[in-house]
Amino acid sequence: MVKPLRRVAISGGAGQIAYSLIFRIANGELFGDDTPVSLHLLEIEQAIPSLQGVKMELEDCALPLLQEVKIESSPYKAFEGVELALLVGAKPRGPGMERKDLMYENAKIFVEQGSALNQVADSDCKVIVVGNPCNTNCLIAREKAPKLKRDNFFAMTRLDENRARSLLAHKLNMAVADIRKVAIWGNHSSTQVPDIFHAEVKGKKISFELSDLKWLEEDFIKKVQGRGAEVIQARGKSSAASAAHAIVETAQFVLGLYSSDDWFSVAQTAKGNPYGVREDLIYSFPSLYEGGKVKPVPHIQNNDFIQNKMKASEHELDEEFEQILYYLR
Repeated sequence: MVKPLRRVAISGGAGQIAYSLIFRIANGELFGDDTPVSLHLLEIEQAIPSLQGVKMELEDCALPLLQEVKIESSPYKAFEGVELALLVGAKPRGPGMERKDLMYENAKIFVEQGSALNQVADSDCKVIVVGNPCNTNCLIAREKAPKLKRDNFFAMTRLDENRARSLLAHKLNMAVADIRKVAIWGNHSSTQVPDIFHAEVKGKKISFELSDLKWLEEDFIKKVQGRGAEVIQARGKSSAASAAHAIVETAQFVLGLYSSDDWFSVAQTAKGNPYGVREDLIYSFPSLYEGGKVKPVPHIQNNDFIQNKMKASEHELDEEFEQILYYLR
């Protein structure tokens, strides 16, 4: 039995992450091979010709689940009736640009996109922000979309978790599939907190000795935090295929389609969190999908090492929040 049509918006539709993502969704990887999809692709006016080329390729694939491709330069048209908005596009950081300058430029974009979601998206639309700085961009979009549920807004940290899992698996000479309970706390930035103190291999908790702390601090954590820059240096472009993979996983998770009962890292509205994080921030927690909702895993006892890093990441998000207050008025 064919399921109802699902409408998905993707911003930055002509970018390389979207190019790695669009065909996976159109081919049924997100919703399954029994669910038709309508893709609403958003781009700036100058990139519309390139996006037309992407549409041509989609048509040439003759994908049976792809019912419609809309190309728009206005978010008010692109977001009309969508149930899932993947906000991939954002202004990239240019030479000599400070992080605060990047935030100001992106604030304008996400004010407009949040306002558009508020006016024309499905009333239960889920929003996943990938464009950086994604936590604060997500907060801006959420604040400009009061008609949507605050707990329907997410920023992606799954790619960071996947990187952490892979590095840990390599360190232990184990299969990634055997590792559970890896977490990313905080901001998707250089203050993010990759946490493997609760990690398990084949159901057995990993025991860390004091001698491992140097590896954790100087190799593992810094490696995860800087992996994106390392990819750029190696291939001359930012992560695309791995980001698209993490977007699909995150979308499945927040929609209740992800089959694993393992922890899943995603940044979300911190209201009601059990870790004392400021409640209006978008903050990454290890999470579970329960009762139709995404919730932080409760009762995790973190050591001082992780708690101090969590506070530092929260402080950075506090500073970002203060810097973009003007755009939230």
